Amino acid sequence: MSQPLIELQNLTKYFDISKTAKLHAVDGVSLTINQGETLGVVGESGCGKSTLGRTVLKLHEPTDGKIIFDGKDITNYRKGQIHKIRQDMQMIFQDPYSSLNPRMSVQDLIAEPLLINKVCKDKREVFDKVSELMETVGLAERLSSAYPHELDGGRRQRIGVARALALNPKFIVCDEPVSALDVSIQAQILNLLMDLQDERHLTYMFITHDLSVVRHISDQIAVMYLGRCVELCSSKELFKNPLHPYTKALLSAIPVPSIEMRDKKIEVIKGEVTSPVNPKPGCRFAARCPLASDECRGTDIPFEEIEPGHFVSCCKVKK
Repeated sequence: MSQPLIELQNLTKYFDISKTAKLHAVDGVSLTINQGETLGVVGESGCGKSTLGRTVLKLHEPTDGKIIFDGKDITNYRKGQIHKIRQDMQMIFQDPYSSLNPRMSVQDLIAEPLLINKVCKDKREVFDKVSELMETVGLAERLSSAYPHELDGGRRQRIGVARALALNPKFIVCDEPVSALDVSIQAQILNLLMDLQDERHLTYMFITHDLSVVRHISDQIAVMYLGRCVELCSSKELFKNPLHPYTKALLSAIPVPSIEMRDKKIEVIKGEVTSPVNPKPGCRFAARCPLASDECRGTDIPFEEIEPGHFVSCCKVKK
């Protein structure tokens, strides 16, 4: 039985818009990621997926709640304390070009985390480690002196993967790592990540808006809407038995390459998106939900376990 590596307890991140207005980017998210597993986080743009990932790594300081990493409460760790634990928590960024320094070669980019954290004794050890990482992620040795602008998107993202692996982390936040890549390259990077997970027993938080991708790589899936987690269960269960109306709409929009499915009904989400700035109590999807009633407004809907391992925040879904 896998042990929890990450536990989030009512994690909250608000951004100040003015003296009285706060943007509720992440609002009371509670979930667990077991060691060696992948949690997929899906939702529309602006739902708080990336902010959640950055807050877990403490790139954003949480407004409230707890972050427990490997049994330690790191929520209030200061800069010196978090620096020590940062080696075990890394991130692969969405844009493989803007996340790399254009003035540094491939070799220098991969060596940078090794040098900053002083994990190698001398230059020779750094060189050997960089060569090993390049081989691990599928970068040819001849590219060691190349610069990011000379490479395609897939190779750039492989540099990002190598940088994340450099310090032998336990946990990696993958923030839409394949969304900027061609479909064939997406498959290569996904397979690379899955192979690395098996070899190194890595734990991932995989953030994406593509449900087809998240189905392929995830053990558990969390569906987010306007800062809140509205559904959480195993990947297999989510696609077999979605319960929240928002999840059902997302799944119905997945294109199916089959002529037999040409008459498939797509549940179009209509209505105005609720503002995430000082939102009123109640279900944030109510303004767009076809099942919404007065019961959905006025009081926040609890995030409950409806079935074993299947959590939903919806008053229309009964145990």
